[in-house]
Amino acid sequence: MTKDLGFGVGAGLVSALLFGMLLKATPLAIVLYLLAPLPILIVGLGWSHRAALAAVVAGSVALTLLVSPYLAFAFAAYLAVPAWWLAYLALLGRPVPDGGLEWYPLGRLLAWVAGTAALAFVAIAVIASPDYETFHSQISAMSRKVIQVQTQGRPGAPAPAPTTPSEPGQGSAPADDAQAPDTPSEVADALASIAPALAAQGLTLLLAFYLWAAARIVQVSGRLPRPWPDIPATAMPRQVLGVLAAGIALSFAGGYPGVLGVALTGALTAVFALQGLAAFHDRSRGRAGRGALLIGLYLVLFVTQGIALFALTVFGIADTALARRRPEGISGR
Repeated sequence: MTKDLGFGVGAGLVSALLFGMLLKATPLAIVLYLLAPLPILIVGLGWSHRAALAAVVAGSVALTLLVSPYLAFAFAAYLAVPAWWLAYLALLGRPVPDGGLEWYPLGRLLAWVAGTAALAFVAIAVIASPDYETFHSQISAMSRKVIQVQTQGRPGAPAPAPTTPSEPGQGSAPADDAQAPDTPSEVADALASIAPALAAQGLTLLLAFYLWAAARIVQVSGRLPRPWPDIPATAMPRQVLGVLAAGIALSFAGGYPGVLGVALTGALTAVFALQGLAAFHDRSRGRAGRGALLIGLYLVLFVTQGIALFALTVFGIADTALARRRPEGISGR
């Protein structure tokens, strides 16, 4: 037990160091910062959830003493606690009559990845801007900057409104100013409204990837207590569709509850896309030319990006609603 906690403290310090690299604001620092959850996931899956919790505490205390309490709160809420929680769920198991263990179903774990990412985004938003109006102003300003950078210098960028001559001595006035739509501003407002969904979607994919990578690393070391699951058989329960509907409904609320709804909707679209990808792998098993089919799928994903992701999301939602695939194997000795 003491040895496990020692490993946890060490992992927490490494994770805090990676998270603190964000302050340098260099491309390499950002890459290292994105790896911050990995040490906590590794120690949580390879040793115990208590070791992962020790990592959360150690990393938070180190950042409090060496940098600032604010950064420590951000570290804990956005990356450390989510990593501990997912490692804890992954190793949940209960005895079954045949003497084996029934492990926490992979489909439910995938759904929790989405919920955890959405809550983590809202937590970091509240820590950064306790006042919702401040948060909204900041995200709107960021969206306008993004649109400005994207449209600046492009051939189709909006030009200044033409002017029409007015009465002598009055100079010139904009023509039909009241009717000219401020297209960049409208696009920026739309981007600001879906920004929480995009951020939660990205965090969901990162957490899912890091959970898989940490499990692989721990499995290679021989310390993974859980048998390696049949990932293509992953199937989320139908209740997740209700959570998606609740997230969409909540997104129409004001303030941070609305932000949570938007973030939850974005996070769930990410896990439904992952389930769609798993379903494609599962349904193609045993078919002729399966390798070519999978290569083609990943090429389409790489080339089209958002379009293919949307198609996979719809496929994943349909797969969940119909629930026709066999359940994943979850027991082992």
